[in-house]
Amino acid sequence: MGMLDKLFGGKAKAAAPDIEAQAQPLTVCTPFTGTAMKMAEIPDPVFNQGILGQGCGLEPTEETVYAPFDGTVIQTTDTKHALGLASADGIELLIHVGMDTVAMGGQGFTCLVQEGQSIQAGQPLMTFSLADIRAAGHPATTAIVVINADDFGGVELVTEGAITHGAPLLKLLK
Repeated sequence: MGMLDKLFGGKAKAAAPDIEAQAQPLTVCTPFTGTAMKMAEIPDPVFNQGILGQGCGLEPTEETVYAPFDGTVIQTTDTKHALGLASADGIELLIHVGMDTVAMGGQGFTCLVQEGQSIQAGQPLMTFSLADIRAAGHPATTAIVVINADDFGGVELVTEGAITHGAPLLKLLK
């Protein structure tokens, strides 16, 4: 209803749908098969206190990290234990395989992508050796962290417990 219609009693028009109110949540899929847990259960205070952002922990039962969405690789590490990804929807995600694994100097890790590379959901990004991580005395628990969580209306763990790679893991509201 326009200003003149309000003043002079014109016919009311149906309100346009509020697109923002109908926004669908964004999804981060599970990057590998394992056991999903709340962030508070990650055995490292940098992650379990949410210092870097919000997300969850994932205890791996397989050794390949798959892309959790379509997007771009925004960061790799010399030690190959972590990746930074950005989705087309604006999600900035850190996948940090194992705790204190930076100390391994890349042993047991192979990065399959490069910074700036476009990725498709389900594409292999990295491989790692659970045996090497455990032999080095490190937990294999992996942090899945939305670095820019403050840009969203919340980050929720969709499934706790056993989960297969490619299944919805985190839900974010715009």
